[in-house]
Amino acid sequence: MKLLSAFLRLVRWPNLIFIILTQFLFEYCIYARIYGGGTNQYQFWLIVVASVFIAAAGNIINDYFDLNIDQINKPDKVVVNVVINRRWVIFWHMLLSMLGLFFTVMALPVSLYWHLVLANLGSVVLLWLYSTNFKKQLLVGNVVISVLTAWVILVLFFAKQPLQIKYLLSTGHNEIRFFRLAMLYAGFAFVISLIREVVKDVEDMEGDRKYGCKTLPIVWGVQAAKIFVAVWLVVLIATLIILQLYVLPLGWWHSALYCVIAIIAPLIWIFTQLFKASTPADFHRLSTAIKWVMLTGILSMVFFRIYQ
Repeated sequence: MKLLSAFLRLVRWPNLIFIILTQFLFEYCIYARIYGGGTNQYQFWLIVVASVFIAAAGNIINDYFDLNIDQINKPDKVVVNVVINRRWVIFWHMLLSMLGLFFTVMALPVSLYWHLVLANLGSVVLLWLYSTNFKKQLLVGNVVISVLTAWVILVLFFAKQPLQIKYLLSTGHNEIRFFRLAMLYAGFAFVISLIREVVKDVEDMEGDRKYGCKTLPIVWGVQAAKIFVAVWLVVLIATLIILQLYVLPLGWWHSALYCVIAIIAPLIWIFTQLFKASTPADFHRLSTAIKWVMLTGILSMVFFRIYQ
């Protein structure tokens, strides 16, 4: 039981549940609602499994290479070489990565969706490079993780759009609406993930600095990191407020109220607390709050199932 618990911590099971929930809501609340019919459940669930396995493999290899840093930043949560041997950690990384690529190929005919197979292969490679190199560089690792977070949604969008001219040039109402909503949620995922990654960098400065990481707060200072986060928070809050001005004329009052209470208000609270934060515990609370906003943001997809 201890080994199973350690393995679940290693793959960060809450993050995997989040991926499943995100893709489920996007498939059934947005795609199925727009096109007014059922979905290819075989394809969808294989893509979900592939996404979960690739993400789990990325979490594993990140903890493998972060062992020394984690022993400083979060010694009570270290699994690698404490509960699970390093060789087994590498084995599970390789196995889950290969299974992720296998299920990608099973889900998508390579002749039409070769670009998605390559993209998921690229995700595996990026997660390895992130763990070994990118995360130690100024903003590079933050952007990589943010792009991969957005990819959780975009992979489903592109799974409906083969890389062919007739699909790319389609101007049908449903296609345009589907594209806009996919970009909206992928953009939200990118920005909120970028914000959280920089906040986590401030939280983990002690261990990162000792092992030569060049993260934003280490290179530019904590104040500059706070300003960077604050700017993106303002952009996100302003965008969400503008979006509500578009949906209110449609009569989406419940959706607008939810967005204000569950997304915009918490983001404003995070903004106000950002410049008061000074300790790792403060930034950990902010990171947790941002993660909850990520959840409430994704849950807003439910309203597309409710409204026409």
